[in-house]
Amino acid sequence: MSTAILTGQPVPGSSLEGDLRSLGYDVRVAADTADAETLLAQVPGDQRVAVVDARFVGHLHALRLGLTDPRFPLAAIPGAVTAQSAGRQALTRVMARENSAGGGTAVAVDSLADRIVTALDHDGTDVHRPELGSLVAAVPADPQARNEARQAVAAVDDEAVRLKSAVKSRDGFFTTFCISPYSRYIARWCARRGLTPNQVTTASLITALIAAGCAATGTRGGFVAAGVLLIASFVLDCTDGQLARYSLQYSTLGAWLDATFDRAKEYAYYAGLALGAARGGDDVWALALGAMILQTCRHVVDFSFNEANHDATANTSPTAALSDKLDSVGWTVWVRRMIVLPIGERWAMIAVLTAVTTPRITFYVLLVGCAFAATYTTAGRVLRSLTRKARRTDRAAQALADLADSGPLAQGLAGVFKNAASRLPGIAAPAVALLGGLVLLGLAAQPGFGGPWAVVGAVVYAVTAALAVARPLKGALDWLVPPFFRAAEYGVVLLLAAKAEVNGALPAAFGLVAAVAYHHYDTVYRIRGNAGAPPAWLVRAIGGHEGRTLLVTVLAAVLSASQFSVALTVLAVAVALVVLVESIRFWVSSGAPAVHDEGEPA
Repeated sequence: MSTAILTGQPVPGSSLEGDLRSLGYDVRVAADTADAETLLAQVPGDQRVAVVDARFVGHLHALRLGLTDPRFPLAAIPGAVTAQSAGRQALTRVMARENSAGGGTAVAVDSLADRIVTALDHDGTDVHRPELGSLVAAVPADPQARNEARQAVAAVDDEAVRLKSAVKSRDGFFTTFCISPYSRYIARWCARRGLTPNQVTTASLITALIAAGCAATGTRGGFVAAGVLLIASFVLDCTDGQLARYSLQYSTLGAWLDATFDRAKEYAYYAGLALGAARGGDDVWALALGAMILQTCRHVVDFSFNEANHDATANTSPTAALSDKLDSVGWTVWVRRMIVLPIGERWAMIAVLTAVTTPRITFYVLLVGCAFAATYTTAGRVLRSLTRKARRTDRAAQALADLADSGPLAQGLAGVFKNAASRLPGIAAPAVALLGGLVLLGLAAQPGFGGPWAVVGAVVYAVTAALAVARPLKGALDWLVPPFFRAAEYGVVLLLAAKAEVNGALPAAFGLVAAVAYHHYDTVYRIRGNAGAPPAWLVRAIGGHEGRTLLVTVLAAVLSASQFSVALTVLAVAVALVVLVESIRFWVSSGAPAVHDEGEPA
């Protein structure tokens, strides 16, 4: 139970107490500042507490935004301030100072809540102030101002504002115009029935898995049903985020579920398509794995670039300025959002192609579309990086090092190469990482299965990977290092499995890449939640990217093709078990702050 402390002169006929109770607050009334401090001290430290001026006039949703959002330790709107457990010490300190300054006398005409917020700002304490837009939140000083404020409240439908704000401010064309106009009402329906975003997220996952099962039947009816269910899953995927924003039900676990389930749904659907094609006599597992690798590498580019520039100083670029100018021309915004093939456009395309064509055609179109999108976005980011004058921080360098996923072998060699790496030019890290990946893939692609060449390539790759991370990743293009590592590791698994030419090799490779990709996505969302990278023991246990690459190439060299297929299956299961158990343990028990991704659609 949360507690709201009402201060100031009570207003007859005010609905404020009822509004606060409807938001889950136990309301207590303070006679003066000293009484407010006493009441504050009586509230348990692990509970939310709010100080609200009794003269407050405003929309219920303005109070909801200001006093119930779980993401911020301290938040305020005019006439009200709230603190969760992490912000209680700062609130208590300021309250004591206000009481001492006022001598415990009756609360003055000005708002105690607003004075507290001013004092918090003066102390340099971060206080979140939600964007209210047309919503009203005010503390009128006289009856005339109160009447005007009430008229302003009556003139704005806060439910309409609430529904509108439930939709992401930045989303793809398909999502904005084909899904959100009605999914927001589904979100409201869910909220009124007490459903949580996590429950809707789970329903979306189950729907997508059923869609994958329909695709796996290999029949035209199954493919049509799969396309319809995939769209239904996406509607629910939009609904869970809108429900979180509508009801302010943000959570760390929810953000993790939303992010990881999106990838699980899409990649499970790829597997379903591949199984369905196999029933019809067409083997498209290589295309399915290629699509998963390309999509994962696209995401790594997004994550690495964003982390590299998260808190960069002097972050300016003529390319970024041009992009901002294009954003002022309405139609270019939607064209640019569509050509990057975000999740809405991508899933709609997959659903339609599944229903009317074949899995092979679906994967061909998907690969071409994703390749074009990846080229467009990566080229733009390279240009921005080369033209902007930015100084990257230690935090950004550490985030890129964590995303690199270097194992014991690369870390050990990096210490040896530290002095040599410090003398290399700024472009050295991504150039060396790219070179090592190309050597690895080139040698692994040599004719015939097995042999020592892939192992030689893996050794060269491990050495170059160590050299790439031997110094802090603060260069203009150092954010390309993790994507190059992902492409090399996943690509060599695809090549070796395809060369095995035995049943089960490519599905096993698909499973292994999916397990490793899950680990990499998990790393991203830990960093985004300011929870740090996965523990060092986990990275050591699964070998790091260079260790896994070396192991896979050695297995291909010493085992027969059929034995290699079995080994890939065992390795996939082992990696999946280790990373899933640790990931679930962390996110279920994590103390990371509640977050919700409001960035560009993936």
